[in-house]
Amino acid sequence: MPTALITGASKGFGRALALDLAADGWDLVVDARGVAALAELEVALHAAGTGTVRAIAGDVADPAHRDGLVAALGASGRLDLLVNNASVLGPSPQPTLDRYPLDVLEGVYRVNVVAPLALTQLTLPWLRAARGTIVNVTSDAAVEGYEGWGGYGSSKAALEQLTNVLAREEPDLRVYRFDPGDMRTEMHQDAFPGEDISDRPEPETVVPALRRLLRDRPPSGRYRAADLLAARP
Repeated sequence: MPTALITGASKGFGRALALDLAADGWDLVVDARGVAALAELEVALHAAGTGTVRAIAGDVADPAHRDGLVAALGASGRLDLLVNNASVLGPSPQPTLDRYPLDVLEGVYRVNVVAPLALTQLTLPWLRAARGTIVNVTSDAAVEGYEGWGGYGSSKAALEQLTNVLAREEPDLRVYRFDPGDMRTEMHQDAFPGEDISDRPEPETVVPALRRLLRDRPPSGRYRAADLLAARP
């Protein structure tokens, strides 16, 4: 069965995707910073599917943790899909750029930009061997000028351009910038503290859009979940 590595998998979209792949028998390596939430996910993944599950708690910004993820992949000898889903929002509520703490911004970039590239570099041998797929989860904040979104949005813009260039450099892979849109997640709630976000879709409703990318394998590029869901099956 195919193998996937999903970062930031204990909550939100990462969790929904991991459970969906597990139900199809995928072997999974998943991570998250929250130990308790990751342990709960591991139990759910074992119940959902028949594939192997390796759940490793840690921060993707930590090089030692990334090495641990790669070591876990070494046990299976293959990697078909890398999903760089882990990210941080930054301060909540989000400050305007004139007062954005620069040390905090550096931390946002370490998680949202440097860590995905570092993990990609480490896993490229497996992905090349499988002619696999890289999915870097992005946001409309990467391409729109929303007030207060300068830190997070610029980090996602940087991730998008890295992904764009990587697609040219790795023509045998599928390299996607995937914009899931607004979702009812903890991070989205943090972005809008005190607001009611119950009208946003649940992450599970967005997973079919990414699964369509994995099924159809269109050319590398930027894809919005809304467009994929609106297209004919």
